Amino acid sequence: MKKLITILALGLASILHAGEDSFAFKDDSLAVANDISFSHFSVFLEGGEIYPMGDLMDAVENTLYGGVGVRYTYWENVDGIVMFQYAYFKPRSDDYYDGVHQFMGRVGADWKWKTIHPVVLGAGFSCSWTRADVEEYSWEKRGGSLTDNETEFGWYARISLPVFRFKEYSAGFHVMWEQLWTLPKRSNMLYAGLTFERSIW
Repeated sequence: MKKLITILALGLASILHAGEDSFAFKDDSLAVANDISFSHFSVFLEGGEIYPMGDLMDAVENTLYGGVGVRYTYWENVDGIVMFQYAYFKPRSDDYYDGVHQFMGRVGADWKWKTIHPVVLGAGFSCSWTRADVEEYSWEKRGGSLTDNETEFGWYARISLPVFRFKEYSAGFHVMWEQLWTLPKRSNMLYAGLTFERSIW
């Protein structure tokens, strides 16, 4: 019973104190009002072509890709980005598999630099999951490890140019450079395509 009375007394004292100082949390309210994180949120579709660079040029052909993503306000001129994409690579050599499935996930940020507006600069981290498209597995043949799922991490840098905007919709071009930290050599790819975006709020 004493604990209950103590809790009620403390609660009553807190209410009375809040009534005496109605501006006790005015600074917190101001901070919330100035916080623009997630004040804008949009979804987008992307598609285009991938151009393998370096040693990859001799290993696989250029291919198409497509994906989805979300964009949200993080700071005043910085947007957070989350993307998921898919591509199917055809080998140039006489490997025993028909192709390679590749799923890409990326997280990063886009910087809206006023000096070069409306061009947007972006960068972030990548995770690529690949698997060979083959019915019979063989570890002895070239590229055999791809039959057992490979995951690689890396980074990307991109430039986006919005060229169309109508109410909640926008569209534009983008070019992206991606490097996967594959050993013993890095894997580099150039992406070029279109982006269609819709603002949710």
